[in-house]
Amino acid sequence: MNKNLIAPFFETLQAANPIPRTELEYTSVFELLCAVLLSAQATDVSVNKATRKLFPKANTPSAILKLGRVELEGFIKTIGLYKTKALHLMQTCEILTNEHNGQVPKSREDLEKLPGVGRKTANVILNVAFAQPTMAVDTHIFRVSNITGLAKGKNPLQVEQQLLKRIPPEFLLHAHHWLILHGRYICQARSPKCAECALSKYCDHHQRSNQRKSA
Repeated sequence: MNKNLIAPFFETLQAANPIPRTELEYTSVFELLCAVLLSAQATDVSVNKATRKLFPKANTPSAILKLGRVELEGFIKTIGLYKTKALHLMQTCEILTNEHNGQVPKSREDLEKLPGVGRKTANVILNVAFAQPTMAVDTHIFRVSNITGLAKGKNPLQVEQQLLKRIPPEFLLHAHHWLILHGRYICQARSPKCAECALSKYCDHHQRSNQRKSA
């Protein structure tokens, strides 16, 4: 994608959704951390269904620890990899309680020390909870970035680095959510809705398709 098209690309997304939000449901930074940790290889819908039952019962590190691993598994068993996620969440709660006074840390280094928290999860927490202009590259952002030509890369880290370089600073805070939502509802993997895409005039894939049709 030509660099001059990037600002209008994001202006279009901004006009349609000025303040985008995560679709995970939470009321505290710790609840957000739990939800993101549980969302790996799972849909936001499935996570929300589980946390609607879990959080009224236990929504702090101490409450999760008091709940215990077996009961925790019962709340999240409808989510993929629930046994591993329950273990990681219990271990995370122990660290938060023992080393951070029960609070979610604000640094990437401390976040990535938590079991089950990788770079992508840390980026989500830093962006959503602490308003840092990070870029959590999930499958949707990876696909949209490569297809549109916004940021090409062979792996999520390469795409993240390109996005941070190419996206104008005024759009960085919300870019993560705009790209996820666009990939989730419009630029879908199996059946992209190119005909109704407001970004098609900026998209490398759409331009190449038009060139082939006119050739």
